[in-house]
Amino acid sequence: MFGRLLDHLEEWLIAFLMGAATLLIFVAVIHRYAAGWHYPAFLGFVQDFLLKINLSWAQELCIYMFIWMAKFGAAYGVRHGTHVGVDVLVRALPPPQARWLTIFGLCGGALFTAVIGTMGAVLVWDDGMHYAWLAHLGGNVGDLSEGATTPDLELPVWIEYLAIPLASYLMCFRFLQVLVRFVKTGELPHHEVAHVEGLEDVDNYEPTPEGSITK
Repeated sequence: MFGRLLDHLEEWLIAFLMGAATLLIFVAVIHRYAAGWHYPAFLGFVQDFLLKINLSWAQELCIYMFIWMAKFGAAYGVRHGTHVGVDVLVRALPPPQARWLTIFGLCGGALFTAVIGTMGAVLVWDDGMHYAWLAHLGGNVGDLSEGATTPDLELPVWIEYLAIPLASYLMCFRFLQVLVRFVKTGELPHHEVAHVEGLEDVDNYEPTPEGSITK
């Protein structure tokens, strides 16, 4: 139950960030060109209205959304086996040795992402989250640093950096999931490039000169 909910939350977050960032970039580009057009005198009010709309923050927000999307997308890639890997040595070894080498690689991935997540958590905590937490609870902030803010949105940078520990710990969890599954079944997640979820796979197809596909 928890795993399925986590899977859906991961997918929804990535889809939302991708769609929202794309839409925001589209709106910002249209606004920039529309505000710079030479309008007839009787449509001058349109340009005045567009110039009053400030979208200077759009690029910064899109960058942050793509950072979050990339970090959580990396965890999604571990779960589905979409990361690029060099398996020449694994394929060259006998099955028992290849199995232990695969387990070692998965343990290394889990350890690496756990270290990155912990370092990211310390960074976020020291760069303003500790101050924000105490200030929200009405505690004594003392000499704690409030942390830097972003140039355009003027948001605390720890909100942007929060993607590092959250996504890294999720990625570590995905490595452990894959590790447990591999130990039990000997299978690794594998992504078929031509597979589209929800559609029936077509095997042994050949394109015709007219462009249609026949089995």
